[in-house]
Amino acid sequence: MTTITGAEAAVRMLQHHGVKHIFGLCGDTSLPFYDALHRLDHGIDHILTRDERSAAYMADAYARVTGRPGICEGPSGGGATYILPGVIEANESSVALLSITSDVPVTARGRYPLTELDQKALFRPLTKWNAVADHVTQIPHLFRTAFRAITTGRPGAAHIGLPYDLQKQDLDAGQIWAQIEHSRFPAFRTAPDPDLVASAADVILAAKRPVFVCGGGAILSGATAELIALATLLDAPVASTVSGHGVIPDNHALAVGVVGANGGTDQTRDVIADADTVVFIGCRAGSTTTEHGTVPAPGVPIVHIDIDPMVVGANYRIEAGLVGDARLCLTALAAEIARRLDGTPRNADTATRLHAMRHAKRTGFERLAQSTETPIRPERVLAAIQKALPADGIVVADPGTPCPYFSGYFDFESTGRRFITNRAHGALGFSLSAAIGAWYGAQDKKVVAAMGDGSFGFTVGELETIVRKNIPVTLVVFSNASFGWIKASQKDGYGQRYFSVDFTRTDHARIAEAYGLKAWTVRDPVELDAVMRAAIAHDGPTLVDVISQPLEESAVPVSRWMG
Repeated sequence: MTTITGAEAAVRMLQHHGVKHIFGLCGDTSLPFYDALHRLDHGIDHILTRDERSAAYMADAYARVTGRPGICEGPSGGGATYILPGVIEANESSVALLSITSDVPVTARGRYPLTELDQKALFRPLTKWNAVADHVTQIPHLFRTAFRAITTGRPGAAHIGLPYDLQKQDLDAGQIWAQIEHSRFPAFRTAPDPDLVASAADVILAAKRPVFVCGGGAILSGATAELIALATLLDAPVASTVSGHGVIPDNHALAVGVVGANGGTDQTRDVIADADTVVFIGCRAGSTTTEHGTVPAPGVPIVHIDIDPMVVGANYRIEAGLVGDARLCLTALAAEIARRLDGTPRNADTATRLHAMRHAKRTGFERLAQSTETPIRPERVLAAIQKALPADGIVVADPGTPCPYFSGYFDFESTGRRFITNRAHGALGFSLSAAIGAWYGAQDKKVVAAMGDGSFGFTVGELETIVRKNIPVTLVVFSNASFGWIKASQKDGYGQRYFSVDFTRTDHARIAEAYGLKAWTVRDPVELDAVMRAAIAHDGPTLVDVISQPLEESAVPVSRWMG
C-alpha cells in the first residue's frame, strides 16, 4: 500500500478537482500543508495575501468569472475568524467557494492550546456545508463532499478544518480520487416539473405586459442566451438585479437595466410598475430588488424561477413557480410557449418604449457626466471609465458610492459576469481584493476596481500583493473623506445630524506610489478622461485618486434619497 500524508492528500484532492489557484495566508498550524504545496508537482499557483478576508474575496471573484470553485485558505485562531466575511459573502451570493483552515492538533483539543476554537461551530451557520477532520483517513472524503456541496443545487461556500497533527499522519493513497463534474458549477443541473412549466406558461401568456427580473442565478447558470430567446419570443422587457447585471447586453432592444432601491431609476422603476406580470428568475425578490416589497405592486401576478425551493414564493404569493436550474427552466418554458404561439413571436412594440426610456435615463446622466463642478461628480468618473475600459473589461465595485452608480449607469454591451459587487452583506474593502481574484480568473481582461476611500482603508495592504505579483488592475478611489453611505442616510433620515462618519482625507496616490503603483490624483474634471485612459492602458498596476463629490450631495440612484 502506498501512503501519503494528510497534507499531501489535501493538495492531491485539490489537484484532482482541477484547482489552479489558491489564495491564502500562512500560519503555524498550516506548515505541513504549505510544505506539501512546495514539494509536490501539482500545477497549483498559491497567491500569498496580506489578510485572510482578502483571500476569501479573491476566491469569490475568481469563482464568479471562471465558473470554477474559488479556493481560499488560512491558519487557525485569528486566521479562521478573519476569513469569515468572505466566506459568508460567497455563500449568500450563491458562489462556489471552499475555505480551508488549519487547526490545532486533535490531541491538544480541550487542553488550552494557542489558537484553539470550535471551528465547526464557528462556520456552521455561515456555510452550506462544513467539517473539521477527526482522523486522517477522513480527509479525501471531506474534500469530495465539500466540492459536491458547493457545486450542486444552489452553489455556496464550504469549509474544511485540517488539524495540524492529521496533516502529518499517513493514509492510503488509493483514497485519492475526485468526481470531475464537481470541478465546475453548476455541476449537475436539475430540470423543472413539466406540469409546472405548463402552469407558468399559462400565467405568462395571459399577460399583455410581462417583464422579466433576473438575478445573479441566471448568470451563474449560463442562461443568458435562453433568457434573451424567450424574451424575444414574448417581446418582453428584461430587467436585472444588481447581481444580475449582465444577463442581457445593456444596448439590447429589450434591456431595461438594473431595477430596485440600489441602482434603479425613475425610468426603470416605471417599467416594472407598468407590468401586468413579473417573472423573477434566479433572484430572491428581496428588499433591494422590490423596493422593500412595493414594486411590483401587490396583486400583480408573479412567476418565480429559482434553483432553491425555499426562495420560490418566499416573499410573494405566486401564480406559478419553477424549481430548477435557470437555463433548463428557461429552455423548457421557451419550448412550451413557442409551441403555443406556433413559433410566431409576439409584437408589443416594446423596443420603441424601451428606447424612449433609456434615452430619458441617459440624457439625465449625460448632463451630470459633463459637469465641470468640483469636487468631481461621480457621473463624470463613470463616463471616463466607460470611455477608457475595453469592451470586454470587468468592473469590481465596493458598496457606497460605486455600487449604485455602476449598477444604474454603467453599460456592459455583452452578457456574462462583467460586473462584480458584494451585494449579500455589503462589507467594505471588497473590490480591491476581489479585483485580484477576477484578474487571475480572466487574465486576458482589463479589471477596474472602484471603491470609496473608506473601503480603501480596509484593504490597503493588498497593494503589496498587487505589486509583488505585477497584477495590471486599475484602482479608482472616490475620495470624499467620509463613510458616504451612512452620511447620506443620516442626511435623509436623521435631520443631517452627522455623527462619526467623517475622517481625515488621505493622499491615496502617494500611498500607492510608495507601494510601487503608478498613480494620479485628479481634482479637475477636465483632466479626468486623459488620466483614466492612461491608467487603464498602462501595462502594470495603477491607481487614480479622484477628489469627488460627497455622496450625500450627489444624485446617486438610491430610491430613498431621490425623492
